Amino acid sequence: MMARRHAPFPVACLLVLCACAGAGGWTKAGADQAAVRQEYEDCRALADTAVRTDADIDHDIAASRANDWQRAGIVRVESQVMHEHTRDRAAAIIGNCMRSKGFREGKP
Repeated sequence: MMARRHAPFPVACLLVLCACAGAGGWTKAGADQAAVRQEYEDCRALADTAVRTDADIDHDIAASRANDWQRAGIVRVESQVMHEHTRDRAAAIIGNCMRSKGFREGKP
C-alpha cells in the first residue's frame, strides 16, 4: 500500500482554524472592524511564521516514521498531538500579539 503524501497536517489545520476564526472577537476602543481585522491578520501571519518550523519538523517525522506508526496503530494519535501543540502555540502567539497592540478578547 502506497503512503499518501499530504501537506503538513498541523499547518493545514492551523490555516483553516485561523480562517474560520476571522478576527476572533478582539476589540479595542476606537478601532473599527477593518482595523481589528488588519491587526489580527498581522498577528496571524506572525504566528504562521513562528509555528511553520515546528509543523515542518512534525511533517518530516510523520513522513519518515509513517510505517512504524501505522504498524503500532498510533499514527492518528501522534498526528492529533502534534496538531494540538501547533494550534495551541499559534493561538498563544496571536493572543499575545493582539494584547500587545492594546486589544482584548470579548465584547466591548
